Amino acid sequence: MTEIPAGLYFSKSHEWAKVDGDVATLGVSDFAQNELGDITYLELPEPGTTITQGEPLGVIESVKAASDIYTALSGEVLETNQDVVDSPELVNSSPYDKAWLVKVRLSDTSEVNNLMDSEKYTAYAAEQSGH
Repeated sequence: MTEIPAGLYFSKSHEWAKVDGDVATLGVSDFAQNELGDITYLELPEPGTTITQGEPLGVIESVKAASDIYTALSGEVLETNQDVVDSPELVNSSPYDKAWLVKVRLSDTSEVNNLMDSEKYTAYAAEQSGH
């Protein structure tokens, strides 16, 4: 069963956001890492980069495929998780804890309204997986 913690926001492209005031931590959902398989490489933006909701944030590669990671919320990248770049398999083992990708100062906190809460995302992920 896919792990979907309460209190996070989720995008339809299976990224998560944890919002604390005007700063958000972004990552890839458990559903996404299950679909991708063993993660082998991550490319993430440098601090200072401005990112836009729904636009590519970086690249994630697995043994199956390479795909874009999309930005759940717009803002300026404050910090990139170097641990997950050095050890991309953390996305498989700890998608919501150790494998956060970037921290962002939000340019528009109302963008969270475009995302799903954990309850809606649970239903969406179940629909996507055909269960």
